[in-house]
Amino acid sequence: RREFAAVRACARSAMEKLGVPPQAVVSGERGAPRWPDGLAGSMTHCEGYCAAALVRATDLASLGIDAEPHAALPEGVAESVLLPAERQRLARLAAERPGVHWDRLLFSAKESVYKAWFPLTGKWLDFMEADIELVPEPGERPHGILRARLLVPGPEVGGRRLQVFEGRWSVGHGILTSAVVVPHP
Repeated sequence: RREFAAVRACARSAMEKLGVPPQAVVSGERGAPRWPDGLAGSMTHCEGYCAAALVRATDLASLGIDAEPHAALPEGVAESVLLPAERQRLARLAAERPGVHWDRLLFSAKESVYKAWFPLTGKWLDFMEADIELVPEPGERPHGILRARLLVPGPEVGGRRLQVFEGRWSVGHGILTSAVVVPHP
């Protein structure tokens, strides 16, 4: 309950920074936040962390953010959320950088993809309907790019069907974060 209130306070603060009078963020279909007209956004919270990201809808078609604890996925979850090709790529990443919980990071990326997808389609996107590649970038702190190839017909944005969503990921302070942005064509 405290996280629910805290993340909504983050959203109201983001509204203020955009010059929009802060207002309640109510839950819509499937629990997705219903943003004030003219805004697109996403919220996330986990133990010890909460965030909201908002933009003017004229700047981006959609966005999705997610945060997860930097820990392995619970037993049995990977089998229901990871594609075989993703598991193979994660095994390579784990061999190269064993200090990252790649399975939970990929789960977070899938959550961000869903949060960007749903406002554009109003439809469910199953974990197995997006093939995600995590690409590390050089640096001391683990971070990089994520690319999600949609395995179902993607949403139409500005008259173009999108089949790839892109974003960023980062690991730090015990938290895994991911973000996906969908620009206007």
